[in-house]
Amino acid sequence: MSAKQHPVELSAEDRSTVERVARSYRRSTRERLHARILLHSADGATDAAIAAALRSCVATVRRVRQHCAEEGWQAAVFRRPQAHRKARALDGAGEAQLIALACSEPPRGQERWSLMLLKQRLIELHVVDAISRETVRRTLKKTFLKPWLKRCWCIPPKANAEFVCRMEDVLDVYQRPHDPAQPLVCLDEASKQLLGEVRAPLPLQPGAPCRQDCEYERHGTANMFMLYAPLEGWRHVDVTERRTAVDFAHVIKDLVDVHFPQALRIVLVMDNLNTHGPASLYEAFAPPEARRLAAKLEIHYTPKHGSWLDRAELELSILARQCLSDRMDSRSHLASEVAAWEDRRNASHATIDWRFTTADARIKLKRLYPAVQP
Repeated sequence: MSAKQHPVELSAEDRSTVERVARSYRRSTRERLHARILLHSADGATDAAIAAALRSCVATVRRVRQHCAEEGWQAAVFRRPQAHRKARALDGAGEAQLIALACSEPPRGQERWSLMLLKQRLIELHVVDAISRETVRRTLKKTFLKPWLKRCWCIPPKANAEFVCRMEDVLDVYQRPHDPAQPLVCLDEASKQLLGEVRAPLPLQPGAPCRQDCEYERHGTANMFMLYAPLEGWRHVDVTERRTAVDFAHVIKDLVDVHFPQALRIVLVMDNLNTHGPASLYEAFAPPEARRLAAKLEIHYTPKHGSWLDRAELELSILARQCLSDRMDSRSHLASEVAAWEDRRNASHATIDWRFTTADARIKLKRLYPAVQP
């Protein structure tokens, strides 16, 4: 004996609304499926035919039709709130054990804790008989713990006199008033992998994002030297094949002779990479020329594990987020995109609102200062 087939009748207004739900990509997959089931049912299709056409199961079709016949099409399409279900929560002792577990070393063979691993371990330790991943997530959210994430961070050494000496030197430089004769310039560099498309991407369309093939061709890497004058709201990016001492020397020559030819002295802030020094000038130019360029520079180095003090690093981060996310297959392509970004930023005189001072450092980073006995 076949199951009862509930009739579905939709008025013209209701049908128009259900059709909009079926077409809307803002609705969930479940809601769009149930809307299509109702449309097919209203056209007189059988349960088996609807299930085959929508690649669903007959039981789902019957359940949707029954809800529509008994409670209306809204109850059949949209998920009903389940107020009677009360979320399970851990007690104080259980939360403490979960937090301690999340802060411990993950199991062998696992890089980090996941919600499923934490759930299984709580059950294994007989903290609870049963628990959901959502309960674990909510408990960790209250303490801002995310054991499944890992971030790279520059961790400075504690009580290190050399670190705080260089840090305060750079921070004091940032507090100097604007002097066109002695401009402040920050320098940093970053690399970009050059990738080519194997197949042409599918363009953006209404209801569908741009689709890019996961396969690509490698075309090497390129280097970008970022020169950033924060008080002028000016930046320039040199795209080079490599970042050797000779490449660095030519960037410095352009800085002195092309970008700031009228400056009496250039106050240069950069990290202490092995190529970032006056010695690189002597590898690229004759001694008189190298001496002339070096005499134009007043160099201030950020401390080790303190590259965040270089404001050019912030500008490189903005460049990466605004310009470098797409695949670029050649150095010329990268240079043209970076030049367009640079022109737009310079035209708006965009600056970075730097507010961290030496006084702030002595309070917020007190742990980094050596303890001096009176």
